[in-house]
This record gives sequence, structure tokens and C-alpha cells, in this order.
Amino acid sequence: MTRARKLRIAIIGAGASGIMALIKLREAGIEDVTIYEKADTLGGTWRDNRYPGVTCDVPSHGYRYSFEPNAEWSRVCAPGTEILDYLKDVARKHNVEASIRYGHEVTRADWRDRHWHLETSKGDQGAFDAVITATGILHHPVMPDIPGLDDFDGEAFHTARWKDEVSLAGKRVGVIGTGSTATQIVGAVVGEVAHLSLFQRTAQWILPLPQAPIPEEQKALYRADPALLEQEYQRISFENNSKFAAAIVGANPGAYRAMVTACEENLARVADPVLRAKLTPSYAVGCKRMILSDNFYEALQRPNAELVTEGIERFERDGIRTKDGRLHPLDVIVLATGFNTHQLFRPMEVTGRGGKTMDAAWAKGNEGYKAVTVPDFPNWFMIGGPNSPIGNFSWLLTAENQFNFALKLILKLRDGNVSEIAPKREAAQAFNEAVRAKLPDTVWATGCQSWYIDPHGNIASWPWTYEKFEADMREPVWEDFEVA
Repeated sequence: MTRARKLRIAIIGAGASGIMALIKLREAGIEDVTIYEKADTLGGTWRDNRYPGVTCDVPSHGYRYSFEPNAEWSRVCAPGTEILDYLKDVARKHNVEASIRYGHEVTRADWRDRHWHLETSKGDQGAFDAVITATGILHHPVMPDIPGLDDFDGEAFHTARWKDEVSLAGKRVGVIGTGSTATQIVGAVVGEVAHLSLFQRTAQWILPLPQAPIPEEQKALYRADPALLEQEYQRISFENNSKFAAAIVGANPGAYRAMVTACEENLARVADPVLRAKLTPSYAVGCKRMILSDNFYEALQRPNAELVTEGIERFERDGIRTKDGRLHPLDVIVLATGFNTHQLFRPMEVTGRGGKTMDAAWAKGNEGYKAVTVPDFPNWFMIGGPNSPIGNFSWLLTAENQFNFALKLILKLRDGNVSEIAPKREAAQAFNEAVRAKLPDTVWATGCQSWYIDPHGNIASWPWTYEKFEADMREPVWEDFEVA
């Protein structure tokens, strides 16, 4: 009879995924687990993004851990502060912080002697049997490649580095970008600023968001009947995964047509034909991440709002100069310019079997096996790895599915005569060839620039249905792995 090994595991990141992974490892009887977090508090994306109007674009009752229902969400889509409070409450309930090492940015991970040896910004952390990366994708801000930002006399900052001490009331505010963040900020602040200039490079398709308070009577029903709460969770998951996600990958044409109609009817609410033309995208609905808003078009039609579609020439002391020569006087510039979503856990230096580095393995684009593992990097498990499902559905559900897949491999390390496990190269190659073969069927391949596409032209998302993802995550194909 094989004796179970006592594993030591490191989790990188104390956001939603890392919190969940720690809780689930403990449930599996694995207690020697440490989370390394570069910041001084937990929360990840919801800690870093605290700009006005920050809201989840997934209905609240679908955006939660499967094992921690919450009857108290205040709105159809919860504001970011509520989600952060939810994560803190879950962490407190499960005593997560006892296992977090704050202020530890993992800088190196080296595979030798069948262990991962980690270094952080505070030094050597020793050897681990396995590593789980839970770093997310929305934490490396992209700054615009526009000259002169340091010349600007006012306040300028990225949305993920929001300056709470800066009041926007009565100010001339410029927002650069038109993604989810920018649309949320515009709707939230237009009523308090003197003038708002939105600098648009690319128009976005916007689905109407039925954003309304959840009545106290409904909360009371959820509190009294956990089965009703679970039913709502399953309903939202079905709507997001079997309809929206399937529409994007070409598997539900009816749902896609309905989505297109909803976007077009929403855009038709813009009364001024000139403004409406400027807000009309030139690409297919869904090619970029869908934007959901209940107030963006209304906000841009206010007398103190202006949509600027001329390209930006440079920043100047008094504001932004566009390429038509016009100076836009501003007091505050908000950079809603997004994130490097393909950097993942880098700049951490990761060296696997035989001295192979992750940078070398990913020199032509990030590739893994089923978004969780990478050949030649044994016992390295990713939540949010290459080709993870990303988009307008619950990241928490995706993270749980990926962790459950990783856990099956980790339990093989614990319960068998196995010290290392990694996907075979040919299995990973076959997976990535299948990804490339399927991508032309998706809307992402219809021709647009988006953060789904990496600098090498690779599309980084899951090209099949969400049901296939869940099925693939249910049980590893053991023949695709090599063990030692």
C-alpha cells in the first residue's frame, strides 16, 4: 500500500482564485500551503480597481464561489466594493490570511531535485512540491504610447492606480479609452464634472445592462430558501455559458442574432445621428469583449460630455492636443487604457526541466495544455493559463473548474509513487493545433484588434463551448501526462 506524501504547496496571488485554491486544498487534506501576495492586502482585481462606477459585468448571483452563496448582493450586477467585501468575508470565514505572506512578489521559480524553489522580493522561500499560479490577467496596466504625459500640469493616472484623494467635482476630465472601465467611469462621473471628454480610438458594441437594486423581499426569499439561491446561480450560469459563450464561438446562431439585435437597438437610443455614427463599430458584435452598460449612451448625450474621435497627438501642460491641432483643456486625465493580459505571472523568471525557461517556451506566444499545465514544467498548475475561457461570464466558475482539474493531478502526487507530473509534449501540441483549427469558427477571428489577441496574432481564449471546457476539466486524460 502506497503511503500518502505530505505535500508543501505554494499559491501565487491572493485574489479570488488564490483564496479559492487555498480553501479547496485544505478541504482535500493538504494543509502545508502558503499564498504569496505582492500587495499588502488580498483581493486582486477587485482590490486594484476601485475607480468610480466599477461594477462586475456578470449578474451578482452568478459571480460567486459555488460553495459560498450570498443572499445579500445589492444590485443585479454588484459594485466592485461589494465583491471585495465578499472575498474578505469568505477569507475571514476560512481563516485564509493565516496562510498569506503579504509583500512577497515571487521573482524566481526553479525546478531542481524534483521540487520548485521559490524566491520572492524578501528572499529564498525554500522548496515546494507544487506551485499554483493564481495571478489573474488584469494587473499589469498598459500606459498609452503618447508623448508628453509628464508635461501635463494636472493629475493623470491609470484606472488601476486610482488616486482617491483627487476630486473630480467641477473639473474638466479627459478619459482615454472606451472599454468596460471607461464606459463605467463615464456613466458614474459625468453628473459631477464640469466637462467630460472621452477620447475614443475604437467604438464598442454595448449590450444594455438591466442594472437595478435587488429588493429586500427577494433577499429575504434567498435567505430563507438556499435552493432558490442555487437555482438562480444555475440559471445565470446557463444563460452566460450555454447562450452567450456558445454564441461567440459559433455554436448558438440564434443567441448570436439576439445579441446583435440587442446591441443595435441599444445604439439606436443615441438621438444625434452624427454622434451615433461615431459610436457605431466597424467590426462584428462580440469580436471584442462585450461592454455592458445601463447609462453610457445617456451619459454621452449630456450637454457637458463630448466624444473625441480625432487621434491624440500629445499631452501638453494644459491638456491633450489632438491630431487636428485642437487643444482640449483638462484638469484631470484618466487613463482607461487596459492591461497587458498576456503577461500572466511574468516578469517572474520560471525555469523548468533541463534549464528550459518559460520565456523561451512562450517566445512565440503563450501555450499550454488545456490552459492549466505546460510540458517540461512539472507540478506547475495555472489558474488562468493560456486559452482559458475569458469574457462575459463568471471568472470564479472558470477558476474553480481549472483548480478541480489541477487538484486531480496534485492528488496523484500525494497518493502515489509520483514526484513529478507534466503533460506530454505531443499532447500539448495536439491541443494547441486543435485550438488553432477551431479559432476560425469564432467571432474573434472576424477581424478586429482586441486584448484577446496577443502580439504574435494568437487568440488567447477558449474556442469551444463552455460545456466542453467543463467536461475537459472534469477528469484528466491520464495518457496525456508523463510521471516520474
